[in-house]
Amino acid sequence: MTYRRIGLGMAAMALLAGCQSASHRKTDWQTGPPATGHVTVTVNHNDNDAATAAFAFPAVPPPSRVDAATAAQFTLVDGETDPNSGGLDTLHDGQAPTEADQPPANFFFNAGTDGGRLLVDLGQAVKIREVNTYSWHPGARGPQVYELYASDGGAGNFNPRPRRGTDPDKCGWQLVANVDTRPKDSSGGGQYGVSISDTAGAIGQYRYLLFDMSDTEEEDDFGNTFYSEIDVIGADLPAVEAESADQAASPVLFVIPTIDGKCKITIDTRTAPPLADWADHQLAPVLAKWYPRIVALLPSPGFTAPTHYTITVKRMDGVAYTTGTHIFVSEQWIQDQMHGQAIGSLIHETVHIVQQYGWGRRNNPDATPSPDWLVEGMADYVRWFKYEPQSHGADIVWMRKQRNFTPGYDDSYRVTANFLDWVSEKDDPEIVAQLNAAMRDGKYTDELWNRYTGQTVQELGKEWQNQIETQLAAKPASANVPKKGAE
Repeated sequence: MTYRRIGLGMAAMALLAGCQSASHRKTDWQTGPPATGHVTVTVNHNDNDAATAAFAFPAVPPPSRVDAATAAQFTLVDGETDPNSGGLDTLHDGQAPTEADQPPANFFFNAGTDGGRLLVDLGQAVKIREVNTYSWHPGARGPQVYELYASDGGAGNFNPRPRRGTDPDKCGWQLVANVDTRPKDSSGGGQYGVSISDTAGAIGQYRYLLFDMSDTEEEDDFGNTFYSEIDVIGADLPAVEAESADQAASPVLFVIPTIDGKCKITIDTRTAPPLADWADHQLAPVLAKWYPRIVALLPSPGFTAPTHYTITVKRMDGVAYTTGTHIFVSEQWIQDQMHGQAIGSLIHETVHIVQQYGWGRRNNPDATPSPDWLVEGMADYVRWFKYEPQSHGADIVWMRKQRNFTPGYDDSYRVTANFLDWVSEKDDPEIVAQLNAAMRDGKYTDELWNRYTGQTVQELGKEWQNQIETQLAAKPASANVPKKGAE
């Protein structure tokens, strides 16, 4: 959604389509050098369905990776940082969030407070063409409400850190703009881009910027905006052009839809650029095809699988892990396993995206915990027996390669995956879907095995173990016909 620009007096504020777009006439008492133009506030909004990590807007440029604020000093003059917030560095690190509700990638004030004041010291006076601010949250913490003041620090009465209760206008500061992007007819969830500019080409020459930020609502304690980035564009720098849809799908950060159009997947290789081509041409097509298949394998009544998730490649120990709707994977692991297990390991993690066993705990105060061995075994079952059975990564071929191997149904990962495949073929082809639905509802108990198969999980496990040990003791068949592999 785009909001047209209008020109008004200094104190005026206009609400268009529920959001503010205003222009302020400069006066002859400003602290920066005089100009003949008008300051203009442009607001663009992407709703929750349209928002992506590219922060692509029709009339507001995307976040800049390097600008005058990159090396600036950001200081909290008044207010409290929320303990779940990212630090002030997140506002000028050139790294925008990759999903809607990502607290560590945003800065926001403490719950239950009414915002605060933020000082930006550019280090020297800069001729400023634009000040751009960005935010992203699925609810009331998406819109932006603030007043922007500026100063070159030259006034005799200049106060560099005016706390709440001190009028900046009376201590060497110039009011540049009022910003209020709250819509009238909704909670305002989504992604916001605000660009403050001047028809004369420059807002003024300033060293200091002061943001007096307010909360967006007072109905509950969670009304402080998730600010994602603040950019200060110097007038002597090339203009930052808004990215087209093709440009937004950059080689290091891009968003793909699944083949059924029901989910968007963000793949972020910004800290591992050499892997961008692999992610784009090898990983992305597989995920686009297989995410809907995994959703279909693991349904449950009343549940809708996530419609957006993110994969971030970074330097880290281990292989990969999933939290909420965000997968983190080791750059080194991908490099080492690019032509081996890399994609399969991310299919495993994508199963965790779909499982969402916290859903039951949120809806059922008496939810029972899901056994870790079954959670991981189910993810490996989808990987090794649905996605890549031709790899023989969890069947008897793999087991024969293990030394001193004694299988146990609750050994987790590949071993449990084999057990699940055996039960599904022997007793009930829907056993995995049924167990998944129970765990997602927070209603898993061992009694379910008896209900679905007529045997306890211990009885099933012993029978399966005996068959595996018999196969391991026998000579391998001279010819092995594998299952059909993933398409």
